[in-house]
This record gives sequence, C-alpha cells and structure tokens, in this order.
Amino acid sequence: MTISIRQERPEDYRLIEKLTAQAFLNAPHSDQTEHLLVKRLRQSDAFVPELSLVAVTGDDEIVGHIMLSKISIVGSDRSTVSLALAPVSVASEQQNLGIGSQLIHSALQKAETLGYQSVIVLGHPAYYPKFGFERASLWNIRPPFDVPDAAFMAIELVKGSLEDIEGTVQYSNAFGE
Repeated sequence: MTISIRQERPEDYRLIEKLTAQAFLNAPHSDQTEHLLVKRLRQSDAFVPELSLVAVTGDDEIVGHIMLSKISIVGSDRSTVSLALAPVSVASEQQNLGIGSQLIHSALQKAETLGYQSVIVLGHPAYYPKFGFERASLWNIRPPFDVPDAAFMAIELVKGSLEDIEGTVQYSNAFGE
C-alpha cells in the first residue's frame, strides 16, 4: 500500500478526531481524550497548521495523523520555543506497517524546514529513540509533572540547539483542559 503524507485540511478534522479516538481506545497509559486534545490544540495559539499532518492511501483515505504544537522550555533566565509531538495516531487496522514512522519522520523534517530547533515527546522509551530522541534530562529539561525519566524525551533538529537550554517544559493550556 502506498502512503503519502500531507497537511491536514479543515474538511479532515472530524475524520481525524474519530481516527484518533479509535487509535487510542485500548492504549495503555491513555485517558482516551487524545481526540479532544487535537481539537483544543487547533483552537490554541500553540497550533502550527503546517505541522498537523495526515497519512493517506492512494484513494485519499486518512489512515494516520500527527501533530506538533508550540511549547516553551522555561529556565531561570530565559524561555525557549520548542515543539511537542502529541498525539500521533494510526488506524488500528493499519498499525505496525510503518505509517507512524513515516508521519514522525515527515513531521520532524517539516519542523526543521520551518525553522524549529527541537521537539519534546512523552512516549514509549523503546519506540522514540529510533528517531533520534534521547532523555530530555540529558539537557536538564524537565517535565511539568511526574513521569518516568526514560519516557520524557527530546531531539535536536539542529545539532547543538539544546546545548545551553535547561528548564521546565511549559505546555499549551490545551493540554491541561
């Protein structure tokens, strides 16, 4: 099956939310509200339309979605703009076919093209390192809540961009609603 990645369109919104709800339905560590997070992020200042991407089949059927949104890493003397990768969803019948990987690679590449320098993810510590993510604590970047160190990760889209950055990640209010 051939998959292509494109930016989401307003007419895709309802289908993406349905796909996201279905993809997380039986996921461990999920509160099953990721579809609502997608909707809230679209309505927030953190939303970057170019970084909300869908995976589509040759018949333009949406089988996956990823969203990167703006966050800040707040230190004692400065605040640095970064991105949060959340959520990434693949239709359950299409999982384990590499669609999630395609979405992540495309989103990271697009973010770099747009001038962003880093991305933070709270995710499975055995999955995200294959994309270059490492424990955020290596840069003294902390989550604003209690999570396992291995699950809170960062990637430099520009080599050295996190070298002098430290602080606590401040997510959009859309994450806490």
